[in-house]
Amino acid sequence: MDPDDNALLTPKEMSAADAAAIRGGIPGTTLMEAAGKAVADAVRARWSRMPVLVLCGPGNNGGDGFVAARHLAVAGWPVRLALLGGRGPAGDAAHHAALWKGPVEAWSPELLEGAGLVVDALFGAGLSRPIQGQAHGVLEAVARSGLPVCAVDVPSGLDGETGEVLGTAMPAALTVTFFRKKPGHCLMPGRRLCGAVLVADIGIPAEVLRLAPPRCHENAPGLWQAQYPWPGAQANKYHRGHALVLGGAVLTGAARLAAMAAARVGAGLVTVAAPQPVWAVYAAALTSIMVQPLQGPDSLVQLLADARRNAIVAGPGAGVSDTTRKNVLEVLATQRKTVLDADAITCFARDPQLLFSAITGPCVLTPHEGEFSRIFPCEGSKLVRARYAARESGAVVLLKGADTVIAAPDGRAVINTNGVADLATAGTGDVLSGLIAGLMAQGMDAFFAAAAAAWLHGETARAFGPGLIAEDLVRTLPQVLRALKAGILGGPAGTGA
Repeated sequence: MDPDDNALLTPKEMSAADAAAIRGGIPGTTLMEAAGKAVADAVRARWSRMPVLVLCGPGNNGGDGFVAARHLAVAGWPVRLALLGGRGPAGDAAHHAALWKGPVEAWSPELLEGAGLVVDALFGAGLSRPIQGQAHGVLEAVARSGLPVCAVDVPSGLDGETGEVLGTAMPAALTVTFFRKKPGHCLMPGRRLCGAVLVADIGIPAEVLRLAPPRCHENAPGLWQAQYPWPGAQANKYHRGHALVLGGAVLTGAARLAAMAAARVGAGLVTVAAPQPVWAVYAAALTSIMVQPLQGPDSLVQLLADARRNAIVAGPGAGVSDTTRKNVLEVLATQRKTVLDADAITCFARDPQLLFSAITGPCVLTPHEGEFSRIFPCEGSKLVRARYAARESGAVVLLKGADTVIAAPDGRAVINTNGVADLATAGTGDVLSGLIAGLMAQGMDAFFAAAAAAWLHGETARAFGPGLIAEDLVRTLPQVLRALKAGILGGPAGTGA
């Protein structure tokens, strides 16, 4: 799979792709015809014939709606078309409006009474200001009606770049977009409002992406599978890396989960460094994982003297303390591959720059929103904030949530879309940290290791299903890895009609 199959284009980038295709000899009217026909085809594939209300705006989104209405009417569907606003379409949209032979009605709530389905072609992904006035009332009326909605490009009222709602938006059962998805299809709440998302080929050549290579993608194996560290025929445990997990003195389960995840994902050796008073707790619970006691102020430095311990996890169950901060700084001073989670992040809340200045080697930060806000005082969409944090810290930042975003300091970003609500339970974040470290121990680049781990994390939760607890992720991971290696798994979640 070409990684750019999963590229996410901002509305501006999509406009540039349209323009490049037109300069290459494809008329804009041809692209609009293909887009509208794709909407009509998707409607016919998903629903049985019923009365359809097509709501059109005055822009290109409305032009797509005129085309869709014409193709549905030709196919024998009862179609009514309403145009919102006081002026008719212009440009390519005007051309297709002239081909519509049915009446063009003014908006009235009564139009919904006989409809079985609404095609939303009011506003596209480039909407930049909140919905107000009559348009606000239209969207609210459709949402209240409970009628199924097929959105053209994005549900009207949704910002295609941020996934945020501008005033109001009507949820869609199906969204048909063109050429490539937008970030707003993947970021919450946009992903929830879009329903199923179908990406239609309208004739824009993929080569236009080479003019300005995309910097954001939807997470899928095609992005990182070429780097995935499957063991070779002559591999031994030392070839597969040695992950070191720093254990806490009270919440001992967190480090154990991280350690087991690192081992399950393929690290050849895994060691937990445990405070001496609770060493026996760790040792009794772990069999294939080595446990080393931390007995004095220099004991971690002594453990780190072995350069074969090449990937380190700090934070799960560590506690917010001077000791945790000291341990993190000692780890970062080695410039080895490091994953910092939970308390390893929070303990720098009073002095984030101390942490940032210490990050000089490959490092992944895995905060949830609360931890993130303690060290990164910034605003904006989740994508904007994650990119800012990566640039500011010099680390790969994995900002967790239903729409986990992974951002690199150089501006690359991935949005993960296969997470499920069952992951909202204690310990699953510790497993994620272990997965990242296990992949990094085997030689995977920090950005791709974080992306691969996030995808495996979500896919494993999907495979297990309801009733999930963190330990189930570790147990279920092998079946997902088998399917991934066999090529059975590969696409992003939530696509297709």
